[in-house]
Amino acid sequence: MTSEKQMSLDVSSSHRHEDGSVALPKIGSTPSPSCQYKEGTFSAYEDEIVNELDFRQIEDTETSGNLPVIDRPQFALLVMLYLIQGVPIGLAFGTIPFLLKGSNLSFSQVGVFSLASYPYSLKLLWSPIVDSLYFKNIGRRRSWIIPVQAVSGLMLLFLSTQVDALFLDLEANLYRLTIVFFILILLCATQDIAVDGWALTILSPSALSYASTAQTIGLNTGYFMSFTIFLAFNSPDFANKYFRKVPSDVGPITLSGYLYFFGWIFLSVTVFLWFKVPEQPAHLRHVSKKHDEEEAIEMYDLNAAPGTSMTSPFRDLEPSSTFESLVSVYKKMIRVLQLPNVKLFVVLHLISKIGFQVNDGATNLKLLEKGFTKEDLAIAVLIDFPFELVFGYYTARWSAGEEPLKPWRYGYIGRLIAAMLGQLLVWSFPSGGVTTPYFFAVISQHLLGSFMSTVQFVSICAFHTQIADPTIGGTYMTTLNTLANLGGQWPKIIVFTLIDKFTKAKCILPATVKEPTLSQLGNTCANAHTKELCQSVGGKCQIITDGYFATNVLCIAIGFLLYFGWIKRTANHLQSLPSTAWRVHQD
Repeated sequence: MTSEKQMSLDVSSSHRHEDGSVALPKIGSTPSPSCQYKEGTFSAYEDEIVNELDFRQIEDTETSGNLPVIDRPQFALLVMLYLIQGVPIGLAFGTIPFLLKGSNLSFSQVGVFSLASYPYSLKLLWSPIVDSLYFKNIGRRRSWIIPVQAVSGLMLLFLSTQVDALFLDLEANLYRLTIVFFILILLCATQDIAVDGWALTILSPSALSYASTAQTIGLNTGYFMSFTIFLAFNSPDFANKYFRKVPSDVGPITLSGYLYFFGWIFLSVTVFLWFKVPEQPAHLRHVSKKHDEEEAIEMYDLNAAPGTSMTSPFRDLEPSSTFESLVSVYKKMIRVLQLPNVKLFVVLHLISKIGFQVNDGATNLKLLEKGFTKEDLAIAVLIDFPFELVFGYYTARWSAGEEPLKPWRYGYIGRLIAAMLGQLLVWSFPSGGVTTPYFFAVISQHLLGSFMSTVQFVSICAFHTQIADPTIGGTYMTTLNTLANLGGQWPKIIVFTLIDKFTKAKCILPATVKEPTLSQLGNTCANAHTKELCQSVGGKCQIITDGYFATNVLCIAIGFLLYFGWIKRTANHLQSLPSTAWRVHQD
């Protein structure tokens, strides 16, 4: 092809988290890495990379466990790209919800902000475009990464000048803040698609297995910097207790300063990419040249897995132009969703996270409301982080058997138990403040929930890999992963709304104070405005009925009913089906 915009497809970049409140998690968990590197499906250029593999070299590398020296600069670059990508994610999924709740906003209002995380669960809708359209003279991946990072950096710099004013009246500025972070996460999701694809072409064939390692290190580091570390150093109490000789009422790191710093980091990395980093490393350019020559002769099934026949159920949909190629991918997605077993699996994905939605999204916020400090909660999550890595390793081995959904079912029950323990923690919050035993109980509950979430995620990834039709592996995997992520997102705003609906609170005024305004507002302490009004006249908001408990019990009950009434039986049925039951056939 000779046009400036070149076309090829790789829709293997799904993502990461199962709920944004992310394995995208409960608040405090980082988006989980996707299964994309297991599926063996690449775009046209990545197919060439795979076809050039020296398998003896790969075996030697896996045996030695060492990253080739020639790939270390590219590996470091990938870590940096994923790290800065994790910065806005950590703010949107972790820090901002904590700050919103700490500013007396209701759960419903925090739920509104959760809409900002949706782009990560809907990347499927535009990932073919990112993987298809690019400027040849800039490069397939750089055409997207450079402008997206530049816009992200400029947005962070602009937001750094506005965020303090926005936080002065969060209730009035909530939608504006949500829109800004929605755009930021949209940019991060788009960058993620491009970086995921670049990781497969910027490393030598013998180093491809390190692509997911770079993703895990970079994304988790950026996320925890913006969540755990930021919350700790944003707290004046934390700094006064551990670092300062002279106390201050301002934390060492402010949100505006943090945004300003990383705005320039984004722009600096972008400038470095533009001037110093080519699309293809010198030692891989011969593969790129060979691909360009063959692409000028024939455009073939860009989603075919390496080593599979070019004959597929989609031969009538094979692309003859950029537009037709793009349309063909969306047609393949529809074909996948039309399979009867996939329809059943989609329903399973969409309802299987209802049971632990309250625990994942609201338990930490409720602890914060009760008096658990942001920095202590951040430390609890930080302690949880290394255990997640260990859990992931052993869970992957556990999920390698003939029943990949068996661990997933165990994880489901485990997360329901974690939700029950979360309710117990909130109910038994010490009236005199957090004690050491209570702090360790919080950590233990976090570890249980994290472990079970990891079990479910790794298990479902293994199952996705087993059932994906290899002739359209990228499209198949991305479709399933996107629906899995969406299943953890859609109930969240409903759950937050129910918590507020079931909560009854009133302003208790001193006997000497009579405030007609409170009576006009129903004296409910229902939102930040009425809470501030109550406090301004010397009153105190008292919760009569806490909607957290009722909503959590409701979700747990639904979770158990679904599991024993339908989910367990359906999961066993789906994993017993032969691989042919998941194949897309020509009409």
